[in-house]
Amino acid sequence: MRAIAALLTLGTCAASPAEPGWPDYGGDAGGSRYSDAALVTPANVGELRRQWLYRTGDASRRAAALMKRVKFETTPILVADKLVLCSSFNEVIALDPATGAEAWRFDPKVATDRRPANRYNCRGVAQWRDASVASVAPCAWRILSATTDARLIALDARTGLACVGFGKNGQVDIDPGALVWPGEFQISSAPVVVGDVVIVGSAINDNGRAAAPSGRVRAFDARTGAPRWSWEPLLPQPGTSAGAANVWAPMSVDEKRQMVFMPTSSPSPDFYGGLRPGANEHADSVVALHAADGSLAWAFQIVKHDLWDYDVPAQPTLVTLTLDGRARDVVVQATKQGLVFVLDRETGAPVFPVEERAVPQGGAPGEQLSPTQTFPADLPPLVPSTLRPEDAFGFTWYDRNACRDRIAALRNEGLYTPPSVQGTLLFPFSGGGVNWGGVAIDPRGVIYVNTSRAPHSVRLIPRADYADGKARNPGKEISPQAGTPFGMLREFVSSPFGAPCNKPPWGTIAALDLSSRRILWQVRLGTTEDRLPLGIALKTGVPNFGGPIATAGGLVFIGAASDRYLRAFDAKSGAELWRGRLAAAGMATPMTYVWQGRQYVVIAAGGHGEAGAETSDAVVAFALPAPGEPTRTWWDRTIDQPGGHAQLGLALGCSCLAGFGAVFVRWRRTNKSRA
Repeated sequence: MRAIAALLTLGTCAASPAEPGWPDYGGDAGGSRYSDAALVTPANVGELRRQWLYRTGDASRRAAALMKRVKFETTPILVADKLVLCSSFNEVIALDPATGAEAWRFDPKVATDRRPANRYNCRGVAQWRDASVASVAPCAWRILSATTDARLIALDARTGLACVGFGKNGQVDIDPGALVWPGEFQISSAPVVVGDVVIVGSAINDNGRAAAPSGRVRAFDARTGAPRWSWEPLLPQPGTSAGAANVWAPMSVDEKRQMVFMPTSSPSPDFYGGLRPGANEHADSVVALHAADGSLAWAFQIVKHDLWDYDVPAQPTLVTLTLDGRARDVVVQATKQGLVFVLDRETGAPVFPVEERAVPQGGAPGEQLSPTQTFPADLPPLVPSTLRPEDAFGFTWYDRNACRDRIAALRNEGLYTPPSVQGTLLFPFSGGGVNWGGVAIDPRGVIYVNTSRAPHSVRLIPRADYADGKARNPGKEISPQAGTPFGMLREFVSSPFGAPCNKPPWGTIAALDLSSRRILWQVRLGTTEDRLPLGIALKTGVPNFGGPIATAGGLVFIGAASDRYLRAFDAKSGAELWRGRLAAAGMATPMTYVWQGRQYVVIAAGGHGEAGAETSDAVVAFALPAPGEPTRTWWDRTIDQPGGHAQLGLALGCSCLAGFGAVFVRWRRTNKSRA
């Protein structure tokens, strides 16, 4: 549902039945990221202005070295008259929707010495209404949050107090099994709730060892915290060694069918599969489970025997499409490879045709590659998947030649070229294509999706050479893949100036019409303004993390890029209509709601330690001016343009020089007249 219908069963928990909210991480339980809010339109979006800014306090209270290990990817939800979000360190915080004033906060006191493999991160929380108790009872409305240190927490949505009847004093400890170090296992995405069952996935360290922790999905009673069921993603294979295939990305829920839809990741380790022969079902799959008991309804595998870290990274999006004159419930899944699959929600069968295509062979010793991989037959890819030496990009002949040489030195036979001791090109890189930000979809069946376009190289390192290889590559990502014959080295294929070796755009946002199976528009997303000296804003598009939202007002809002802007695009044409300056890069997914007659758009602006964007702890809300407030000034409009800060600085500098010059000329004339 796109409005907060579930919330309206409590009269005190919503501003008005007519005001759209944002009750779930993905906007609704199915993750559509679409809102019926329509007060902000292409005609007036240029007047959006910042209404409030809230800081979690992490940037001022945490050590600078610790903040480098942070991702602030939260998307708030609107529940019980409050915006509720989680900080990077799993503090749950409730804000006033109109002012951003803090109503309450709960600190689970997550240990800060765990070195979590996927950084300190919390993408969101979930809500649940206990229908068995009166609406005024404590914890009748609950916030459910999972933590970096493997706890599931239940809080009263109105007060932030722990629900003492849930687990032990409001918390359930999750046993991940034996770990090499505490941060090898964590939970970063929001739980989901179906009926009275709360379900959590996990994030597990990549490439540490073949026998990584299990990617088991766990379910608990939403009322008591008692375990209900667990589900193992990998089918048992005697004599093999593999773990993971975990669900680190957000999940989706179909309440009517009482089903949960999950995107599974790659089995361990990512780049060598000689100890896990076969397709490795149900890794790299869209999986549907019956929420009551965790039994498998269906699974659709997208990558067989994954050797490229091509997890299914995004929330499966549930939508009803009109196809051949009849309504059909489907699951839309975007992938790191930039492919889009549309599956029947009941059976998992492809709604649009798919085909098996031959892929490169000749893996490392001991590998048993799949001869084919699955591709959509008639849905266009969102990103290119070939990069030849002659395609190399550079700002000058020097860096272009360097990129050409780097590409030419790698094994490079297109998508799904297996990793090698020589070094193999991965394009798109293992961050996507599409990543955890997923897609937004409107009622017409048009999906809006941001993509990254950059190459990785992956080189297998024979075990006997691993120690020497690690010593020779300080500061690079080099991992042991313990238990296998090979370690690995993964790095961006970039020029001596640090730019990706493929031609721009390096980041885009696009609209794909599922009815016509064609891309309606595609534009560059992001500039280099906050990455290059002097605020130089090259419109190259940039690799990005986070996702879009779409509104009934005809707009698509997105941050995601590493420059410090929230942007609004025209949903029909892709024209960029507005941008609002942020305290840091908004590498999170925004949300929107209408509160007391005003539409707000909110995004976490926390940068991204892993992507090299300076980290912060800000949450920023934008809205149209209230009646009587002045419209945006020339200064406001200029500062929100690409390179606006540099333009204003140049203008001010020129004005100062001109003023100084005028004073100097007057002084000279005065002195001459006196002489």
